[in-house]
Amino acid sequence: MNRREALLALGGVAVLADPLFAAGRSLQARLGSGGALQVLDPHQNETVVTIAELIIPATDTPGATAARVNEFVDLALAEWFDAAERTSFLRGLADVDARSRKLFAKDCTACTPEQQAQILTALDAELAELRDGEKQGYTVEATTSQRFFRNMKRLTLVGYYTSEVGATEELHNPIIPGRYDGCVLLERGGN
Repeated sequence: MNRREALLALGGVAVLADPLFAAGRSLQARLGSGGALQVLDPHQNETVVTIAELIIPATDTPGATAARVNEFVDLALAEWFDAAERTSFLRGLADVDARSRKLFAKDCTACTPEQQAQILTALDAELAELRDGEKQGYTVEATTSQRFFRNMKRLTLVGYYTSEVGATEELHNPIIPGRYDGCVLLERGGN
């Protein structure tokens, strides 16, 4: 299964049709050349890098790390999330390490790739249970972990596919007029 088929299986089409996807391009334009984090501390940033790369790993095309998804997540937390959403996201991120310490006696970033995948698989299963309940009409309040992982997956996909790497190397969007600009206003032409 290639990456696009996997994204379809994960509901990626719904994410790519999300209004956040269009807004993500303007956020990408403001990423600049990298630099200081606004919300994430260095350990949180490293955890976001690890999780994002597990969601979109480097294959025959670059992964989330090459697309600077962690910087996109940090900027989204700073500019798009309100204080309560940001706090909830950071609590969910801390829960990843709490789970990891419970299972493996070390933070997620210190785990083996197999152990990291085990943690994310468990989070994904919990999120799938929530989605299944919602499809069946149940109104269940999402846990901190479920809200976190839903947002993390969403931000990873949007951050990746609105990046130059995602747009040009994965989606194969041509660069016209010869440089990548994630947010360009188009003028109506002709008739």
